[in-house]
Amino acid sequence: QVQLVESGGGLVQVGGSLRLSCAASGIIFSDAAMAWYRQAPGKQRELVARIFSSASTNYADSVKGRFTISRDNAKNTVYLQMNSLKPEDTAVYYCNAYTRGTFFWGRGTQVTVSS
Repeated sequence: QVQLVESGGGLVQVGGSLRLSCAASGIIFSDAAMAWYRQAPGKQRELVARIFSSASTNYADSVKGRFTISRDNAKNTVYLQMNSLKPEDTAVYYCNAYTRGTFFWGRGTQVTVSS
């Protein structure tokens, strides 16, 4: 059974930082492309950042230079370091894994940036 468990969300002030973690089980983590998506109220879910098994990454334009995605294959964990947070970063953040033709999702963690 595949599980993706996010943690690290919370309430932070504008300009602050948070680090999200996603612990994966039930997949061959080192082979999987891992990603973070987010969904704000009334909006569609959008890709924030992705990291491939090769460790190459890509980012949404709105977070480039502020967010960093990384992975630790020994811990089966992917991270999202979020700096210089803005009110528009407020959303539920979801961990995603893509492996062997299938997408898997975590339940999400709320990030709220207060001004």
